[in-house]
Amino acid sequence: SMLALLQVLFWLAVGIVMYTFLGYPLLVGLLVRCAHRPVRKAAITPGVTLLIPAYNEAPVIARKIENSLALDYPPERLEIIVVTDGSDDGTVDIVAGYGERGVRLYHQPQRQGKMAAINRVMPLVGGEIIVFSDANAMIERGALRALVRNFADPSVGGVAGEKRVLGGGEGLYWRYESFLKRCDNALSSVMGAAGELFAIRRCLFEPPPPNALIDDFVISLRLVETGWRVVYEPEAVVMEEPSPTLAGEWRRRSRIAAGGFQSIQWLSGMLNPARGRVAWQYFSHRVLRWAATPFLLPAIYGLNLLLLGLPFYRLVLLAQTAFYAAALLGYALARRGMQRGPLHAVFYFCFTNVAALAGFWRYVTGTQPVTWAKAR
Repeated sequence: SMLALLQVLFWLAVGIVMYTFLGYPLLVGLLVRCAHRPVRKAAITPGVTLLIPAYNEAPVIARKIENSLALDYPPERLEIIVVTDGSDDGTVDIVAGYGERGVRLYHQPQRQGKMAAINRVMPLVGGEIIVFSDANAMIERGALRALVRNFADPSVGGVAGEKRVLGGGEGLYWRYESFLKRCDNALSSVMGAAGELFAIRRCLFEPPPPNALIDDFVISLRLVETGWRVVYEPEAVVMEEPSPTLAGEWRRRSRIAAGGFQSIQWLSGMLNPARGRVAWQYFSHRVLRWAATPFLLPAIYGLNLLLLGLPFYRLVLLAQTAFYAAALLGYALARRGMQRGPLHAVFYFCFTNVAALAGFWRYVTGTQPVTWAKAR
């Protein structure tokens, strides 16, 4: 009957969402106990290039450069490069002032986006390990040594650092993410690295298409796709301020989502069942979360409304409505600057999924700009 079909669809959708956020972390957490692949680390100091793409970062760039110069790494083995393409807010002059301290500046007046800027300076890079780091992310002193010791293992092609956001409910989200990263890492590879702190062997760098929306993600997963390991180094900590405004965070999350849909299309090789655990991890951690959950949540609510003839589903609707009411309350609090606690976590979960729908729309309609607007 129609009612039975609706119930099957309802529980199928609920099951997929539950699997994505609870089932997969539990499974992967259990598997790690019996099937983990260690990384053979050693205290090595290869030549490192710290590459900082900075578009109109005048408020933070001096702090970023001081932070970079203070890192615990042999100075003769460390090259610091800042690419400021398109900047017109004084960033260029600030960076130029650090020339005598060895900081190299590359600038061109036209702005073509972050990836184009990185591709332009890649041939001029000296280090055998390249560390990408965003201008607004401050690296802890020992992070470079922690990152590079993973490259002593010849199977490792890239290393992702541990990004921490100062403050609120994203903190809970990031703790959950870090747990998943540790598990993914122990099984095979992390499922994508963020641009705050990410290292790669220079010989493996392949520029993603210049229209890549989340370049760091595509660079790291291309390595995994070609059989290299991309590992997670929890001791390489980088601190980032949260987006100061919800509007800035909205732009960031929807751009990431648009890039997520784009990368699912590009990285279809990752879903080849012959890839074994990598394919399963990528499908569970990335594809289901980015491409399924945002559509399933409204579907679950809609199907629930169609099942109100059955008393049990009235209770379920009540619970769902309470959940979304809590998200709205969390939103009201977030607008007043209160960004912590369970209400904020509920709000942030809903926020990322709505932003993902917006990102999907931008991706399908081709309206997501490649040159990144500041999340301010």
